[in-house]
Amino acid sequence: MLTRQQIERVVAMALEEDAPHGDITSQTLVPATASATADLVAREPGVFSGGEVFAAAFTMLDPDVKVTIGTADGDLFLRGDVLASVSGSARSILQSERVALNLVQRMSGIATLTMTYVALVADTKARLVDTRKTTPGLRALERHAVRSGGGHNHRYSLSDAVMAKDNHLAVVRDNLGEALQQARRDLPHTTHIEVEVDRLEQLDEVLASGVVDTIMLDNFTLDDLRAGVAHIGDRAIVEASGNVNLETIRAIAQTGVDVISVGALTHSVRSLDLGLDMSVS
Repeated sequence: MLTRQQIERVVAMALEEDAPHGDITSQTLVPATASATADLVAREPGVFSGGEVFAAAFTMLDPDVKVTIGTADGDLFLRGDVLASVSGSARSILQSERVALNLVQRMSGIATLTMTYVALVADTKARLVDTRKTTPGLRALERHAVRSGGGHNHRYSLSDAVMAKDNHLAVVRDNLGEALQQARRDLPHTTHIEVEVDRLEQLDEVLASGVVDTIMLDNFTLDDLRAGVAHIGDRAIVEASGNVNLETIRAIAQTGVDVISVGALTHSVRSLDLGLDMSVS
């Protein structure tokens, strides 16, 4: 759940970054008494995300600015649709415009791409999830956008679950089973344990520990994914990762994996083309 505190922290940072000493263009050219209205208009179709963030970019700078969000997060829209409207001080709207657009465009781009991926696995049991490959400082917003597009979230941070990846295994490779069992003894019973493997031969040692909740099959071929799913059975959740894109995800889902993690949802996304059409009132 995207909280108000998370929104305000990001928006405050962005507003300070964009106008550390005010908007000198608007202050110089635009009368202080001028009022304006503006519509957030879609230049292309997509999935909306970030309505509260868009509004906060205006109201945190100037509480007297009125923002009406006409499209809910997760809703589809078409080119030309008006997604939100803003009215109030022209100076305030102009100063907040870029921050509001930057954030809502990126979030809607993530939601749109996510929905495209979700559609490709809709009739399989695979759950589409994001990764920690997010823009520093924007993780809460980007992960909300993934949910807007119908996807799910992986662990939020390093503090949320044990996830032993290749570099961890390189350190404890001679005592992996023992290290996993000790982790289970030390951790609360509610803590999830996941282990990444990059070849089938690693599965037996991981399974023998008896404490692993999820096994990630990283960069496996389709044949090896099928073999891994069959070998693991119901002893752990099976996650596929690596080499996942719009061309490969359906075949990966059809191998029977439970989860597919896709870093591209957040690290390779294109911001959607949304514009703020403004008029002086």
